[in-house]
Amino acid sequence: MRFGLFGTGPWAHQAHAPALAAHSGVEFAGVWGRDPEKAADLAGRYGVPVYTDVDALIADVDAVAVALPPDVQAPIALRAARAGRHLLLDKPVALRTADAEALAEAAAGVASVVFFTRRFTPELDAFVAEAVETGGWSEARIDHLGSIFQPGNPFGASPWRRERGGLWDVGPHALALVLPVLGPVTEVTGIAGDRDLTYLLLKHAGGAVSRLTLAVDAPPAAAREEAVFVGEAGLREVPRGRWVPSESLGRALDQLIAAAAGGPRPACDVRFGAQVTAVLAAAERAITDRATVSLSV
Repeated sequence: MRFGLFGTGPWAHQAHAPALAAHSGVEFAGVWGRDPEKAADLAGRYGVPVYTDVDALIADVDAVAVALPPDVQAPIALRAARAGRHLLLDKPVALRTADAEALAEAAAGVASVVFFTRRFTPELDAFVAEAVETGGWSEARIDHLGSIFQPGNPFGASPWRRERGGLWDVGPHALALVLPVLGPVTEVTGIAGDRDLTYLLLKHAGGAVSRLTLAVDAPPAAAREEAVFVGEAGLREVPRGRWVPSESLGRALDQLIAAAAGGPRPACDVRFGAQVTAVLAAAERAITDRATVSLSV
């Protein structure tokens, strides 16, 4: 499958480019970026063409891999889907529910995967499958707090992360864990703390409740990733997956290629990505309006 890579930032360097170059079922066909010099540099490292036109790269490939901010990703992914190209997208797929829904509709005829990084580790994949089979969960607690605005952290230079904070950056990872296990969200309430600290309380369709604590600007000593599910089976701590982004993206590529060949639909496809955006947008409204926001299921 011929892939074009859109994006030249740290995530493209850490995950997308090495995974595309290493995968036996992929032909890494070219790079486009908003900064032509950075695009030429990344393309040169892998010996692939650099493109200056979005549609030209879309026209030359079977699928696109996107490592761009969500507001830049969404329109490019929409153009690719409408051109019949398969989609490997980053989270969140968009910042507006309408944009995410339009993308999900356009992608109905292609294969798609949204790269919620740790969901593509063997540890979390096995945990989610077991938790879904076990059932009977009444609550979950997810703490996902990072401290990215520190010297040497490549993601600290990201304007959209500074503007949108932990809700939109690490919130998708938390939702990618709780939604498959507890089901769709019907109600959201939230409150903002210091810096970008965000607390969410979610009610799920089956009656379970989840509590999410999110940040990317936490004090370094407060940074943590912890997740617990509680129910009839007792208390289960979620294991930490091995953090090798290029390996996880390789597994995402496996799923996308299999789906494009008529295999099973990936659990983390664009439709799932649109559900995540809807919850995040509702949470943002709940915090701004200091109210509980209901979602249709």
